[in-house]
Amino acid sequence: MGHVKLFIPGPIEVSAKTLAAFAKPVIGHRSQAFKDLYAKIQPRLQQLFYTKQPVFISTSSAWGVMEGSIRNLVNKKVLCCGNGAFSDKWLDVSLRCGKEAEALTVDWGSPVRGAAIEEKLATGEFDTVTFIHNETSTGTQSPLAEISAVKKKYPNVMFIVDTVSSMSGQKIPVDDLGFDVVLCGVQKAFALPPGMALFTVSEAAFERAASVKGRGYYFDFLEFKKNGDKSMTPSTPVINHVYALESKLDEIFTEGLDARFARHQKLADMTRGWALKHGFTLFPDEGYESVTLTCVNNGARPEKGGRIIDVEKFVKLVKAEGFLINGGYGKIKGTTFRVSNMGDETPETMNELFTAMDKAIAQL
Repeated sequence: MGHVKLFIPGPIEVSAKTLAAFAKPVIGHRSQAFKDLYAKIQPRLQQLFYTKQPVFISTSSAWGVMEGSIRNLVNKKVLCCGNGAFSDKWLDVSLRCGKEAEALTVDWGSPVRGAAIEEKLATGEFDTVTFIHNETSTGTQSPLAEISAVKKKYPNVMFIVDTVSSMSGQKIPVDDLGFDVVLCGVQKAFALPPGMALFTVSEAAFERAASVKGRGYYFDFLEFKKNGDKSMTPSTPVINHVYALESKLDEIFTEGLDARFARHQKLADMTRGWALKHGFTLFPDEGYESVTLTCVNNGARPEKGGRIIDVEKFVKLVKAEGFLINGGYGKIKGTTFRVSNMGDETPETMNELFTAMDKAIAQL
């Protein structure tokens, strides 16, 4: 049936222009040409992250940087805030790294709140906190400003923030928020193929890392800093991905950050509107919905009511029209479905999807 366009939460659709950037000739990763490329994109990455700190390039998925953050920063005990399938995994990752860890468990669909974190930190047991800004499995966002206010009360506690499915789709002012590690993958709102992660590290986190034994090499923050100061990476980077990132940054700054963020919000509103028009409710608590993807409730939360359909059949019918959406993830698979609006999508492309979804709904 030809190419099926991706409207899943990631990887998302990659443009022909971006894919063409991968076709540039490979250069040596220790060459002046690569140093020039790294130095060229660095200021724009800092603008996008709203930080004066370096933004590092990791040849890995975001999970690599997540594990690396635990290895670099946890000396005492880590508090892992979980409100969905991906944030819940932080606890497992921390334990597998040999760290003492405790879960702060929140109902799926509800945000992680600052007061709950502060109550735990008041015990003095923890030196690190992990949480996901935009929980992709549930389409739920936690309030960054509220959690930032807690961080500022506990400057010696390292806050590791996963912005995998929100970075570049909305404004995340890293320096103003004061978090210690902010990381993301490029296969979400950046609209690049999987295989690269981006992250920034505070000065306090560099200092903490220097005191932590057993932090390894591949994700050693101090190695990233030492090499980044010379416009290089600690190990061989995925060079052609960096070319594609350069191309994507050109597009992002041509559009303008404010315009990009406003576009994502508009598309999110359109998608929520489609769901509500068809008698569905949204899975997240009201006011905490994601800006980059919509998680539609299909009976996972009976108290919210709303329409219930055969999600598996619906997804297949939409796919037959040339579009792929997601039929839910983890324990809410089938009782939710998820629709992405991130990356390069426009009102026109979203309306093409909605037309296909309308046709599919009519066949149920």
